[in-house]
Amino acid sequence: MDNPIMTQERTHLASNIILTAAAAVIVIAGVKSAAAMLVPFLLAIFIAVISAPLMRWLTSHKVPEVVSVLTLLCGFILVGTMLATFIGSTLNSFYQDVPTYEAKLGGLVQQVVTWLRDMGVQVADNIVAEYVNPGAVMKMVGTVFNGLGGVLTNTFLILFTVVFILLEASSFPAKLKRAFGEQTTAFVQFERFSNSVQQYLAIKSLVSLGTGATIGLILWIIGVDYFALWALVAFLLNYIPNIGSIIAAIPAVLIALIQLGVGEAVLVGVSYVVVNTVFGNVVEPRLMGRSLGLSTLVVFLSLVFWGWVLGPVGMLLSIPLTMVMKIALESRPQSRWIATLLDHD
Repeated sequence: MDNPIMTQERTHLASNIILTAAAAVIVIAGVKSAAAMLVPFLLAIFIAVISAPLMRWLTSHKVPEVVSVLTLLCGFILVGTMLATFIGSTLNSFYQDVPTYEAKLGGLVQQVVTWLRDMGVQVADNIVAEYVNPGAVMKMVGTVFNGLGGVLTNTFLILFTVVFILLEASSFPAKLKRAFGEQTTAFVQFERFSNSVQQYLAIKSLVSLGTGATIGLILWIIGVDYFALWALVAFLLNYIPNIGSIIAAIPAVLIALIQLGVGEAVLVGVSYVVVNTVFGNVVEPRLMGRSLGLSTLVVFLSLVFWGWVLGPVGMLLSIPLTMVMKIALESRPQSRWIATLLDHD
């Protein structure tokens, strides 16, 4: 016969699990329904965290806090304007060339079908129409950037949120001490968590910038159309390890195949592999100093989950958001085992 105390403990544990699962479902549903409002706010936090070290550097050199924030704001406006102008003009040109690329891609596919038939492989006449959609393939990148374009309409909201976060950051430690007392460990935990997140996002941004710049230079040398656009895609998707580099390579390799031929397409693919291997497996671990990686399964599930909840921008922020959760879990001994399960080792 079961011990009444053990039975009560199992019942209590089962109740906690059910309540936690129900609360998680409610929170996820709320986040998904409020995605249009949360995405600009998350981007603002992302930008503010990356900008915090530069903000501290300016204030440490006797630059007034308000002047430092205004300086960063002007930089954000300049970069944002240049980025919006570049994306808009490049996508317009790209969409104008899509019919040409579609026709060339259809011709290449037909050549492959003819070659297979010459080799004795029976291929149905309607296989191209049923299983190959050049239009959908060529517009894949445009869909992602359309999602980013929707975010750019909230530029002023994002910028003002970044300003307020940076202004509030300097007084937040004092508020923690007033709220929890001078002897609290909350400030130490928050500082450790904040420094880890800033280190990860800053290094990841530098590595992504280096990856995008190197890819753009290689594509320019090879002569691939819209090399700057594919460099931007490589920069953005580098925040998604493992899977992001594969997704970023697809449109560039496809354009190289259509525009230049098989040899150049293979060269572009090899270049992506080499660049992402060097930056992802050599440069980034050396700069990080310690493992902050995620398992491939967690990366894929994070991509699917955040993309479903927040849309295309959620896919770009999926790994930073998951890394923030992992760092938060690592900061507490009670939850460190969960962070270990998320690790790639």
